[in-house]
Amino acid sequence: MNRLETMPAMILAAGYGTRLWPLTADRAKPAVPFLNKPLISYVLAHLRAFGIRSMIINLHHHPETVRRAVRQHAPPDVDLHFSYEPRVLGTGGALDRVRDRLASGPFVVVNGKIITGIDLRAVLDTHLKRRALATLVLKPNTARERFSRVNVDATGRIVGFGGFPSPEEECGERRGADPPLLFTGIQILDPRIFDYLPRDRFSHTTSEAYPRAIERGELLAAHITDEPWYELSTLGRYLETHLRFLRARGQSMISGPETIVDPGARVTDSVLWERVRVERGARLHRCIVGDDVVIPSGARWDQVAIVRAERCPSPQRGEIVRENLIVPIEPVADCQSSPDSV
Repeated sequence: MNRLETMPAMILAAGYGTRLWPLTADRAKPAVPFLNKPLISYVLAHLRAFGIRSMIINLHHHPETVRRAVRQHAPPDVDLHFSYEPRVLGTGGALDRVRDRLASGPFVVVNGKIITGIDLRAVLDTHLKRRALATLVLKPNTARERFSRVNVDATGRIVGFGGFPSPEEECGERRGADPPLLFTGIQILDPRIFDYLPRDRFSHTTSEAYPRAIERGELLAAHITDEPWYELSTLGRYLETHLRFLRARGQSMISGPETIVDPGARVTDSVLWERVRVERGARLHRCIVGDDVVIPSGARWDQVAIVRAERCPSPQRGEIVRENLIVPIEPVADCQSSPDSV
């Protein structure tokens, strides 16, 4: 029997998506399109592929955009429950809010902003064999990107969580050294975790519940994998991940429904959403272009995100040009510490 079929999953979808702004100005991060489908659709399909039918999705920022994406893309035989948070509660608070739905046995928790092929059966095997309070899926950060470290001892026990190192610290590491481990946002938890979660308030598992559990001798197990996993929480990662997939298809750009690129325009290494119009003579390279944007004739843009300015009142960064807001895309840090870096 596939035990995953009897387990519920919690999809975390309530965050503001601040680092992905301005793409998240009018939608939640899990509703942002990847290859013309909302990010959360890939998470739903991945969970269902491993037999999981019962899924809980927490909501806060632009909740209607997640509901709509789920209605349009959820597998037909899943049982869905939405947990709306009037105030963002953090990972721990989100779990506490639905503890009655998760108290009967182990359950899966996954971020709603990832693309992955990680084998959940293998993660569950690790969890059950180790009899862990929590089993976190970790991955070597070979590219030395800016993810917080997870510290693991020689027995595969998680012993602590590091902060976000600066790019200088990461790039300054000795070439050939073992890469740090990052948390993929995929985990399996035992209901005993609720003994460590505060009631009815904001909390995070990695900064409150897990350190407290470690201090009391609980086992947090590391499941380390090199399986495919992509996290799209910044403009740079969003663009680079798109380009990685597009190049594998022999493409250099993708456009959404009703988007028109004039034959006299040039668009390369770019992602165009729905109803975009690129006029004759315009040039776009390494750009992300949001819904309903018009790129006027003669415009030249490189390494920027472009959205309708009306959707971002009082922007804190970027430049308004005509009807559009132009925001630079920060490059993804990559120290190329080994030939296998991705």
